[in-house]
Amino acid sequence: MRGDLNNSRLQFERQRKGNVAFMGGSITEMNAYRPLVGDLLQKRFPQTAFTFTNAGLASTCSSTGAFRLQRDVLDQGPVDLLFVEFAVNDDQDGRFSREECIRGMEGIIRQARLKNPKIDIVMTFFVNEGMIKSYQARKTPLSIEAHEVVAQAYAISTINVAKQFTDQAAAGKITWQQYGGVHPKPAGADFCARMMDSLFSRVWSSPLSAQAQSRAHDLPAKPLDPFSYFNGRFIDPKQAVVKSGWTLAVPDWRSLPGEKRERYTSIPMLCAIKPGSELTLEFDGTAVGAFVVAGPDAGIAEASVDGGPFRAINLSGSFSGSLHYPWTVMLGAGLKSGRHLLALRISGEPKTAGHAMRILQFTAN
Repeated sequence: MRGDLNNSRLQFERQRKGNVAFMGGSITEMNAYRPLVGDLLQKRFPQTAFTFTNAGLASTCSSTGAFRLQRDVLDQGPVDLLFVEFAVNDDQDGRFSREECIRGMEGIIRQARLKNPKIDIVMTFFVNEGMIKSYQARKTPLSIEAHEVVAQAYAISTINVAKQFTDQAAAGKITWQQYGGVHPKPAGADFCARMMDSLFSRVWSSPLSAQAQSRAHDLPAKPLDPFSYFNGRFIDPKQAVVKSGWTLAVPDWRSLPGEKRERYTSIPMLCAIKPGSELTLEFDGTAVGAFVVAGPDAGIAEASVDGGPFRAINLSGSFSGSLHYPWTVMLGAGLKSGRHLLALRISGEPKTAGHAMRILQFTAN
């Protein structure tokens, strides 16, 4: 437990209105821990009219979270309480380095606090089998350790489901099968919700004083990483200048092998399938990337910033061998702040299945 959740409590208890958002991957998006936590809040504040925002998006990691935070959370109105989870996806989907875990999570936390200094935040670490093995070996999983560093810097309370589950399983109180695996069954969702309820009981144990007022949370003067994505945002692919080979249209999904997620099958994307296809994009900031849907025919992109050498980027994600899978590929990072020009082209490097790149949004920081 770090800091407090007094700003949201004041809103819930005295104003009797509450805007609560949940951001994460599929564990957040599915009807598991999220609605249970909503029920807990409603039970604690029965007179409060709550608005709950489900900003879970399956398969996405913290970096994508930082780039979509404005669209999916902050644009939904002033948020009083934000729940964030990305430890599992940063681990098994993104396979992120420690640096990327920090850049993504700090991008979310610092951006949220810069735009709404009074927002209360709780961070949750869910669990997969690799994390269990790490804790059994007395090692903290990389993504959890990195996210915990962010939580410490910003005084964010954390719910470590992964550690608690490992300890409880070792004591014979729960099994992986009972919990439900990476995507928790009702028993696993309840496991997390009970931890949340314990946090609420601790942080809201005493009555509010009559003089209690909301206040801005302390913000570290400097970010942990100056290149964290706290200025993260989407850029409409229409802003790109096409030189050759790219089209903005809904792909012909019926002709493509691999599973598709319905949420993406009616969205126009900036697409190229032939080597040599090229475009440019002007952007402001220190990083640029693309939020893509990459499937079995995903190819190799080559990116150059400000006329520098082209760098090859493999567009295949962890699960895109059989699924058209959403993830953010970084095309340039660690840049000097300012105006830049991205050149992006499709490589002719041999690929077994194809050379495709399908862009939902460009990203910039």
